[in-house]
Amino acid sequence: MTALFALATSILYGLADFGGGVLSRRTPALTVVVLSQIAAAVVLGAVVVATGAWSEAGPLLWWAVAAGVAGPVAMICFYSALARGPMGVVSPLASLAVLVPFGVGLAAYGERPGPVQYAGGAVALAGVVLASGPQLRGAPVERRTLVLTLGAAAGFGAVFAFIAEASTNVTGLFLALFVQRAVNVAVGGAALYAAVRRGGAALPEDGWDTIRAAAPGLVFVGLADVAANGTYAIAAQHGPVTLAAVLSSLYPVITALAARGVLRERLRAVQAAGAGLALAGTVLLASG
Repeated sequence: MTALFALATSILYGLADFGGGVLSRRTPALTVVVLSQIAAAVVLGAVVVATGAWSEAGPLLWWAVAAGVAGPVAMICFYSALARGPMGVVSPLASLAVLVPFGVGLAAYGERPGPVQYAGGAVALAGVVLASGPQLRGAPVERRTLVLTLGAAAGFGAVFAFIAEASTNVTGLFLALFVQRAVNVAVGGAALYAAVRRGGAALPEDGWDTIRAAAPGLVFVGLADVAANGTYAIAAQHGPVTLAAVLSSLYPVITALAARGVLRERLRAVQAAGAGLALAGTVLLASG
């Protein structure tokens, strides 16, 4: 069950990243983040009301608040790093986010994966880095870019760890995800407002016409991101966190394959090799 939900997390995150990347080609990335999270918050709010999830309110929701703060901060760091440095370096390094929940599983829960699972995790992580298309040649990356990238990785990993602690049942998970999204909107909205005040663009050149045309995509990105958080929480609550963390980190492979299938982007040899390694590592993890 853990492996199934963790792999579902990778698929959902991978598709959300792909959709967000496509939308960001015409709309400022921070605007895409905020609008997609608003769409997710509206849908989740309706689910919370329909299921009576408000009754699950309690101290655990502070974990959802923490996840809601960490998420936008990580995204801002990630997009800033992408703007400053080569994507072929930033993207693979950001996948190190898996180390946060993996470390939580080892330190907080005393989990001890077997040798086969350790080997599978190492192979899968190597596959993720290669599938992201690492830049192996070129000018050195600025220290600030590296700091932003590692900050993004830490933030993404923290979201994984926090949301897994935010509820103990499905109804509580709905409320936790709603709270997380509401905080996402507040933090992301504040960042967007600050960017506009500094003279940054909030809308594409075509204005609201492009936003309206992109509305279905924004809703999809927001809901896929929410669903990924939910499936990860279920995976982490019903099995080893270390296993859930590694399998959930395979989303860059999904993003690369989606770009190949939808946009006809050609996979570089290193990316194809990475996808194969990620698959092999998954098999080892699931069998260990």
